[in-house]
Amino acid sequence: MKWLYAALLSVAFSLEVFADVDKVEASVDKNPVMLDEAIMLSVTAYGDVQREAFDSSPLLSDFVVGRTSVSSKTSIVNFDTTRTTTWTTTLFPRGKGKFAIPSFTIAGKQTAPIEIEVVAVKQDETQPARDYYVTTDVDANSVYLHQQIRYTVKLFLATNIERGSLDAPTLAKAQIKQLGDDKQYSDIINGRRYQVIERTFAVIPQQSGDFTIRGPVFSGEVLAANSNQRFGFFNRTQEVNRIGADIDIQVKAKPEGIDYHWLPSEFVRLDEEWQSDDFVVGEPITRTISLTAVGLVEEQLPELPQSYPPHFKLYPDQAVTATVDKNNTLIAQRKESLAVIPTQAGDFVLPEVTVPWFNVLTEQTEYATLPARTITIQPAAAGTVVSPPTTHPQPESTLQAPANSRPDTNAVSHLNVTVVITLMTLLGITMAGWAITWWKYRRLKAASTSQYMPPRTLVSPNSEQAYKHLLQTVKSGDAAPIYQSLMAWLNTFAPYHVKAPSDWSGSQVFQPYIDTLFAIKYGNDASGWDRQAFTEQVVTLHKQFKKKKTGSKAALPALYPQ
Repeated sequence: MKWLYAALLSVAFSLEVFADVDKVEASVDKNPVMLDEAIMLSVTAYGDVQREAFDSSPLLSDFVVGRTSVSSKTSIVNFDTTRTTTWTTTLFPRGKGKFAIPSFTIAGKQTAPIEIEVVAVKQDETQPARDYYVTTDVDANSVYLHQQIRYTVKLFLATNIERGSLDAPTLAKAQIKQLGDDKQYSDIINGRRYQVIERTFAVIPQQSGDFTIRGPVFSGEVLAANSNQRFGFFNRTQEVNRIGADIDIQVKAKPEGIDYHWLPSEFVRLDEEWQSDDFVVGEPITRTISLTAVGLVEEQLPELPQSYPPHFKLYPDQAVTATVDKNNTLIAQRKESLAVIPTQAGDFVLPEVTVPWFNVLTEQTEYATLPARTITIQPAAAGTVVSPPTTHPQPESTLQAPANSRPDTNAVSHLNVTVVITLMTLLGITMAGWAITWWKYRRLKAASTSQYMPPRTLVSPNSEQAYKHLLQTVKSGDAAPIYQSLMAWLNTFAPYHVKAPSDWSGSQVFQPYIDTLFAIKYGNDASGWDRQAFTEQVVTLHKQFKKKKTGSKAALPALYPQ
């Protein structure tokens, strides 16, 4: 029964919503409209309706749909309440001609369809100059797969804007990257001065075929023309939307017969750099080969083919790649460094390094080449041993090498120095830590001892003076001075230096009084402290001291022998 009750409530609620919506209307702000202008579509529902009731997906076939804003308004006139909800959507036509904005159904009510006429952008001397518009251009409409397209967009502003944004162009299956910074300059067109903002993009298609680069959208706010407005602080703004023209391109697939790594470019070059021109058995020399290509990104560059004679050990470093922008053109580079260690003296030929690439200007396969090179390996000096650099060897390093190859002494010495410096540094840090710990320990120990040691001003070799001072201090009832005076008095005749009353059997009787005194001081309860009994114990011990003092403090017996 619960599900039936829920269903009835849902139906009743939906009927109530349908009944609360009187009508829905749709309107546009301009008709006809130029191809690069935006249409503001407004759909208004009169009555109670959910804010998510509007769906703009039917517009996607003929328009570029921008953001949709929702506003609600409630008015009460003569106790009659009216509610309206308005959806405002920005639309950009996809082409010239006549298009229909379909009807929308909201809460059971439908809007009437609207026919929109889209005309070409007119900008000539017979037409009034427009305040804002966007132009687009490419350096080539027909390119090969992965070939860079230089895409330029210009925003023309006849008046100042309060704020604005310019999106990037869009192309499915493509990599798009802005080149450099924006350029700003002035230009006069049809007798009117414009501020021009120019932005350049690199568009690299990732799929062959016929495509359309969708123009970028400019959205901004400008001051609304209002002659009645006299105070600039309260100036109102209006929204301005423009879109750049779409551009059709053809992306050609790579030609048949291309069996090498596809590298379409206008220019490709190989360069090499040697760490030294002196080749000695057992001494490593670094060789760096660079591959540079124009109009590509680093991800498109292949690994470099390299081969060496069998009497070499190879230790490659990790390849370094980068893509830079120079004069609105992408330049990609890949660098591969290799440590080469000859293991045998003599003359050897290093084979040439060749990278095939496709020249998009001549539409022919070309080759970037490092020519073969003959090098002479000198014998190692006496006592020299071979040491590999700190890199990971390539599979070529598994080739046969002489049995007497041993680590290089220079590399070993350098490693030993590094290890010694590291160990000395760690030892210094450890010793400093020990010193700091010992110093803190001494301070803590001194602070702990100071709680029981009486001040030097209270310690006197004259027990009579210390005894009188103790009796005066007892009258104050303060735990700390009483304890300090007691210790000063005991140290005048104790057999050794007393740190606490419990350290000497002759004064152990005072320890319970001291404990009670401190407990009362910090517990705020004075009922347990017997000042008279404590004073009597002090007087009794003092009398015993005077009677049996024989010059040796150790001769004093305990007050309460076991």
